[in-house]
Amino acid sequence: MIAIDVRTDERLLADTAWSPEAFGAFYRRHVRAVLAYTLSRTGRPELAADLTAEVFASALEQHDRYDAGRGPARAWLLTMASSKLVDAARRGQVEDRARRRLRIPPRALTDSDLERVEELADLGRGTGLSGLVADLPPDQREAVLARIVDERSYTDIAEQLRTSPGVVRQRVSRGLRALRRQTEGTR
Repeated sequence: MIAIDVRTDERLLADTAWSPEAFGAFYRRHVRAVLAYTLSRTGRPELAADLTAEVFASALEQHDRYDAGRGPARAWLLTMASSKLVDAARRGQVEDRARRRLRIPPRALTDSDLERVEELADLGRGTGLSGLVADLPPDQREAVLARIVDERSYTDIAEQLRTSPGVVRQRVSRGLRALRRQTEGTR
């Protein structure tokens, strides 16, 4: 049985400089949420696993840059994940610079590994929300999840998506309207 580390995320990241176990505890605490996030946006377990690995490699490299005053560590990780998703979509592949700098070798995933990714992502979701938003157009799905689940501001989302807050509001509104119709059964 793995003991639960009661240190705050801020303390775990600060302790990472001298204790690899601290980052391990931080990773275990957040990996399910990051996997759920990346899998909900890609729909591909192997891509979600690669993105998640790169997010945590970047977090390990930048552990000393985390500022709890700017928001929770999970939001910091999901912001990184969102950025990596955009970069991967633009490049057509997941960037692996952070993993290479840290000399973390790529890992070939087995079918069992991919099933485990999906299981962990399901645990990280905690609700059926991912299934509900799966039918939304990608731009609406991303806006709804960022605003409603991640509780990010319209301005923050707009900056990340390189659009205006008004466009983000419209996407969220349309997405929520579609979800309302879906849950009421009046498609």
